Amino acid sequence: MSTLFMMSTTQFHIVLGLILFSLGVFGFLARRSGIVALMCLELMLNGINLCLVSFSQYHGNPDGSAMILCIVLVAAAEAAIALSLLVKIFRKLGTVSLDDLRALKG
Repeated sequence: MSTLFMMSTTQFHIVLGLILFSLGVFGFLARRSGIVALMCLELMLNGINLCLVSFSQYHGNPDGSAMILCIVLVAAAEAAIALSLLVKIFRKLGTVSLDDLRALKG
């Protein structure tokens, strides 16, 4: 029988969170687009949130769930600011490629 079916729900959520975080790290380091980098950053944060919820539920302590609210609020503010910066960069350079940001040096 596969080990995937022998895992508890907590273990499955932790493994899924680690997979999401790993995909986010790989995408962040491999891609050169600003939009994709932001999406991968959000993917990493969601993987961390999933692990926090799993550990919080496993231990019966609601502190992890409360911390997730703070992480989601910071992620929303980060996404709004980063997207506005990318729109400004797109209007100036015509692209959101992170390699082309070297042209902005003063």
